[in-house]
Parts: sequence; structure tokens; C-alpha cells
Amino acid sequence: MKPIVILSLFAASGLVLAGCRGIPATGEKQARHNFDSVASQYRPHNYVAFLPELTPDSSLSNFVEYALLNSPTVEAAFYDWSASVENITVTRSLPDPQLTFQSYIQNTLTSLMPGFMQQFPGPGKLKARAGVAVAESQSKYFAFESAALQTAFNLERAYYQLGLPNEQICLKCETISLLQNQERVLRAQNAAGAATLPDLLGVQSKLDRARTELANLQDSRHSFLENFKAALGFATEQPDPPMPAHFETSDENGDVDELLRVAFKRNPQLKAMEADVRAAEAEIAVVYKERVPDFTAGLSAEVYRPPFYWPQVSMTLPIWRDKVAAEIAGAKADKLAAQSRLKAEQIDLVVNFAEKSFACRQTSRNLALIENDLIPQADQSLEITQAGYRAGSTDFSNLTDAELILVDLQTEAAEARVDHEIAFADLSFMVAGLPPANVPFLNIH
Repeated sequence: MKPIVILSLFAASGLVLAGCRGIPATGEKQARHNFDSVASQYRPHNYVAFLPELTPDSSLSNFVEYALLNSPTVEAAFYDWSASVENITVTRSLPDPQLTFQSYIQNTLTSLMPGFMQQFPGPGKLKARAGVAVAESQSKYFAFESAALQTAFNLERAYYQLGLPNEQICLKCETISLLQNQERVLRAQNAAGAATLPDLLGVQSKLDRARTELANLQDSRHSFLENFKAALGFATEQPDPPMPAHFETSDENGDVDELLRVAFKRNPQLKAMEADVRAAEAEIAVVYKERVPDFTAGLSAEVYRPPFYWPQVSMTLPIWRDKVAAEIAGAKADKLAAQSRLKAEQIDLVVNFAEKSFACRQTSRNLALIENDLIPQADQSLEITQAGYRAGSTDFSNLTDAELILVDLQTEAAEARVDHEIAFADLSFMVAGLPPANVPFLNIH
């Protein structure tokens, strides 16, 4: 065989091998399917998905969707997950083959031997390593889901906190108007000797306090707007997002106690730790395989004296048993640590659920008390006071006080409503792991 023919065969072999594909590992196809399903909606072809147009009339779900698609934190977690899915293929693949050349030169080139070498990890090693990579990719998905839920919660909290000052300002202006009317009447009564100076000073003190509170509320709107802007993923140099014209409240809050069962099934931190345990178990299988030798096989051809071939075979000798034993013991310790962290997270989940479900029930009871009992009672009391004022049996100060009580209760109701919405969002997103409505890419469980 002529030298040029042998060299051509090796070159052709290299080109053929360059197009080889490995065999997918167990779980690799599912991991890619899950990723492609999410990517087609979240980042189709690595481009930002179509962002909903935000207007003052946009719904809360539109704002949440915009925040999830625009958040750099969620995007970073998504690409971390993407890299971990690709790592499965890298991990389960054979090492790249090698083309070798040997020559012997005395006075002239007397021998030229091109060759081909391939390393083969011991039986089961690639499969075991792929098992670790699959589990790690699952953990990265739940980190992505956790980032998305945190972003949704941050948006809803900023949304309700942004709406509260608007309502508080309206009610505070009403309070100031009532106090100003009361001050004018008391000033006139004091001049006529019908009201004492302490009564007038007391109303003026309340008026000064209400004006300061109004200034604080007006000033707080800027910080709440910045929080809302950040929750939407807007950069500092971007213009402010549109201010919602109205703020939605949820009608149905669901069964709070049922959420505990859902939490054990969906909580992303818990699911990530379960994946960490599976990764640790797979790592044990990997280190046990370290006791199996790796092999290398190759073939060289003598160009100047064909058809003379030099087969080559080698293998590693895993003789350091103390090293292997230490690797096995370390992997088992990692698994025990992962299991302990999972148990701790399960305990923390129950405690966290108890605290946040209590906050949710408490704010719900407070809101129901104010809206269903205290405000109707204050309305009734105001009607009686108004009738008494018209009949001349009640003075103007008593009428104003009754009106102020009603305004104060309306303010408390607004605050309680926001507290309840935030508490329920915290419980449903951060503890139970329930995805926001109309966000299909968080539903691949």
C-alpha cells in the first residue's frame, strides 16, 4: 500500500469520526425535552419572548408576566439550567480520539507511522457520571423556578405597596379636610367663649400630624415606584413604567391548609434538595467505578513498509485502594449531608408554612372584622350622629369625630387588604411553589 494511500485513510477516518454522535444517557432526552419546552416560551431561539405591552389599564397578570420575561435574575438562572443540560451530553461522551505520528530518523527518514488512539473509560463509568449530571440539571431547573417565583412575589408586593399610598393619600386628604372644618368651628366657638382653648389646640395638633403624614405618604410614592420599576426588570436609565390606574385584589384565596400538601409537592427549594440527594447517590456510583480500570486502544501503520501495523493497548491500574476508599467514604458523607439538609428543609418548610399561613389567616380575619363589622358600625354611628346634629342634640365636634373614625377605619381596611394580598402571595409563591396564572413555562413538574 502506498504511503499516500495510508495517510488518506487516516485523514478520512478523522473526518468520519468528527461527525460521530454518542448515545443519550438515561434522563438526557427528558431533560432536553423539558428545557426545550420552557425555552420555546421563555427564550425562543435565545431571544426575549414577546413582552406584553404595559399600560395603566394592564392587569396584574400582565405585570407579572412582563417581570418574569424581563428579569435578569430569572434569565441568569435559566441559562445556568441550560448549561447544566448541555453538560449531560459532555459528561456521558467518550474522550476525543487522538491521531498520532511516530517517526525514526537516522541520516534520513527511515520510518513514519501515523496512528489512531481512543481512550475507553471503564464499563459503567460514563453512565454513572451522566447520572450525576442529570440530577444536577434537575437541581438547576428548580433554582430557575425559585428565581421566577421570587420575582413574581417581588412584583406583586411592589404592586400592592405602590397602590396603598394612593388610597391612603385620598383618605388622609379627607381627614385633613374634616379637621380643618372642625378647627374653623372651634376657633369661632372659642372666640365666642363656647369652646375651650385646649379643645382648639388638640384639633390643631391632629391637623399638624395629619399634614406631616400626608407629606410622608406623598414622598413614599417615589420609593415604591422605584421598587415597582426594579421588580419589572427596568434599568435605571429607562423611563418609569406606567402607573396602574386601578389595583386588583383577589376574590378567592383558596384553602390555606391545603397549600401545605402542595408545598411538599412543589416547593422549589425542597425539590432542588431532593435532586441534590439524587446527585449524591449517583456520585457514589461514580466513585465505586473508580476501582475499574480505563482502557486505551490504538493502531499505527508503517508507511514505508506496508502492510506492517503496530496495535497498541493500555490500561490504567487503580492500585491506590486507600484513595478509592477515601473517595467512596467522601461520596457517602456527601449523600448523608444532602439527606440531612433535605430533612432540615422539610422541617423549615413546616415552620415557615405555619408562620406565613398564620399571617395570612390573621390578615384575613383583620380585614373581615374591619369591613364586615367595624365599618358598618361606624356608618351606623355616623348616621345617628348626623341625625343628632340636625336635631341640635349633638355638636359639630362630635359629628367630625364620627366622620374621622370612619375614615380611619377605611384607612385600616386598605392597609389590611394590602397586608393580606402580600401574605397570601408569599404563602402561595414562596412556600407552596404555585406558579402565577398564565405562566405555562413553570408547569413542567
